Amino acid sequence: MSDHVPDFIPDNLRDDDGAPHPAVDLATRGHQIYPTLSSEEIRRLRRFALERSWPDGATVFRACLDSPGMVVVLRGRLLCSRTDALGKRVEVVDYGPGQFSGEVAQLSGRPPLVDGVAVGQLDALVLAAEPLRALLMAEAELGERLMRAFILRRVQLIDRDPGGPILVGPAAHAGLFELENFLSRNAYPYTRRDPARDPEAAELVKQHWRSEADWPLVALPDGFVLRNPSLGELGRCLGTFPKLDRNKIVDVMVVGAGPSGLATAVYAASEGLAVMVLDQRAYGGQAGASARIENFLGFPTGISGRALAGRSYVQALKFGAEVAIPAPATRLLCDERPLKVELDDGTCLRARTVVLATGARYRKPDLPDLARYEGRGVYYWASPVEAKLCRNEPVVLVGGGNSAGQAAVFLAGYASEVHLMVRGPGLEATMSSYLIERIAAAPNIRLHTHLELAALDGDDGGLTRVRCRGRQDGEPVSFEVRRLFLFIGADPNSDWLRECGIELDAKGFVLTGADARPDRGPFGLETSVDGVFAVGDVRAGSTKRVAAAAGEGAAAVAQIHAFLAAQDASIELAVPTAAIPTTVAPAEAGVHSM
Repeated sequence: MSDHVPDFIPDNLRDDDGAPHPAVDLATRGHQIYPTLSSEEIRRLRRFALERSWPDGATVFRACLDSPGMVVVLRGRLLCSRTDALGKRVEVVDYGPGQFSGEVAQLSGRPPLVDGVAVGQLDALVLAAEPLRALLMAEAELGERLMRAFILRRVQLIDRDPGGPILVGPAAHAGLFELENFLSRNAYPYTRRDPARDPEAAELVKQHWRSEADWPLVALPDGFVLRNPSLGELGRCLGTFPKLDRNKIVDVMVVGAGPSGLATAVYAASEGLAVMVLDQRAYGGQAGASARIENFLGFPTGISGRALAGRSYVQALKFGAEVAIPAPATRLLCDERPLKVELDDGTCLRARTVVLATGARYRKPDLPDLARYEGRGVYYWASPVEAKLCRNEPVVLVGGGNSAGQAAVFLAGYASEVHLMVRGPGLEATMSSYLIERIAAAPNIRLHTHLELAALDGDDGGLTRVRCRGRQDGEPVSFEVRRLFLFIGADPNSDWLRECGIELDAKGFVLTGADARPDRGPFGLETSVDGVFAVGDVRAGSTKRVAAAAGEGAAAVAQIHAFLAAQDASIELAVPTAAIPTTVAPAEAGVHSM
């Protein structure tokens, strides 16, 4: 079972250290998870809803299929349950008059995670995604109650006997780990089962597994079993990748759902612009690897990067931004208007402006067989999924920046010992002082200086040994560990932009403002191509901090408004109004007077 609780849960549902409260606390919040609306509240939301009826036993909605939206029961009952991929049905909740269905997925019109069946004659109000978001904006107090219930319900769906897909495969399989990480980081409920220990999982393998290439198996709630699916295939089956309208033109296409991209989406959508966000893996970007950020304004006790991004993600959905994950962008076509972003499946999406928030990709050391151990002992971020793998085991962590420091402190709460390894003489030149102090105070973190990676050893189960050498004396040093975490920097994720002709600096970061085009002074975040903006880590000269990235995302929206206004004005000026006659005689118009 997944033990990941979504990071977008509100502050009042967290401990002082930012960790989610235990599941038992959810039992004390029934009035918030399943509130009953008053007749006055129902009256207020009627103007956003359609009234519908279903006979006894009728299916109102199905898990993983299209949903009518949020259903508010007026008369009768709505029984919600879910069926796992093994055919086991679990009753979730029975809604009575005044109660409503729905959770976070309904904000964007995505498929529900449960089935809904009418008990008795069901009369209800139905709010699809768009009118639901309109209600949240128009009725602030009522909207807050609905949002809290939606968020807590997603927490409950994940924390208690989760439905969703069942992941089946050998414990150390890299593909299984990749799928688990994808679902966890996108707050999607799932269950992981090892066929070597679980008879039901072994039966699934017996029925559907044919060769090693079939690992991992993914059993969906409708009973269909996928063999070794890609992230895109799984996302389409589960609805994390929505149906995309190729003919739609959005005002802002944001490529990348890290802090800068999500900030752009929140501010642009809240100001009425049509926004689409694309990301190849999960919301949060590299900030998702930050176990705790303690210098972000407004969070004196700290906040994890995943929590910050998760809240921003829900905020973006609330304001109506569309988010497609996983949706890797492979080409930016700038030779015509509107601009086009092409995805890895050949789909072309159109936008009046594009915001590049693709951040950076993790840098990898030049080691033989590195790829062999990725996901099987070598990791590039430290989330709860990775942390539970190294519980009571020693680990090696390489890197001297803030992300490495945050990861070391986080993993120290799980691992028996964290060997923090840097190439230089110490941490002072590359890491914030508060993290250095935290590391020095941790009894199970050992700092190793002047040391570099040399080779990796392993067996069929994955990594078994990390071999290093001293940079000053060349002396070999070995660590008998099964987990290696690499935080050795990142390179800009900008290779896919070269065809468009966007100007990059020598290191591949995107040039903006006067550095890209001296004539575009007021548009400091615009690239060398009109209407294409860059924010966050991918932008040359940016401050590589989460707060700075979020600030750039917000600042870009003002420049986008100015750009769109200038474009609209130029179109109006281009219309030859002088050539249009102000009056037309009936005979000239081909119309006879009566």
